Amino acid sequence: MTRIAIFASGGGSNAEAIINHFKDVDSITVSLIVTNKSDAGIIKRANNHGIPFLVITKSELKNQDFLLTKLKGDKIDFIVLAGFLLLIPSYLVEAYPQKIVNIHPALLPAYGGKGMYGMNVHRAVKENEEEMSGMTIHYVNQAYDEGKHIFQASIKIDATDTAEEIAGKVLKLEHKYYSKVIDYLLKS
Repeated sequence: MTRIAIFASGGGSNAEAIINHFKDVDSITVSLIVTNKSDAGIIKRANNHGIPFLVITKSELKNQDFLLTKLKGDKIDFIVLAGFLLLIPSYLVEAYPQKIVNIHPALLPAYGGKGMYGMNVHRAVKENEEEMSGMTIHYVNQAYDEGKHIFQASIKIDATDTAEEIAGKVLKLEHKYYSKVIDYLLKS
């Protein structure tokens, strides 16, 4: 059984899509939700699915003994970032080589890096009058959004699209592909 931990900081719609995707898969399960915000919507989603969750502080994230003990104790094999806004520490990348993935709401390498998340990305795409946007699934390394790309999908942006409409289009791509790519990675 492959056990997944999902790290999320917000509402958790991507996490929900992943949980639902693996709900009836015998060989893969979402076993733990980790969040850095005690009021994050992902906690309600975890409770709704009966998945244990852990709220961590920045210092606990940086504390190798604390977090690795928890992840190893829960027999976590793979980590999925789904809107987790803190930088993953080097020790965790080294403990889970090529076993931590992230989704980014843009076609990396454009619009990546510190501070480029959520609506910040979509506003920048709109302000630069881009004709295309999309999402990138990538492995996590020690820098924001610089890990090896696994998969990208794009959408056409209409000149009249608002940043919110761009966000909606990109989110549909994320929900369509993230679970499938994770599934592929875990079964190949």
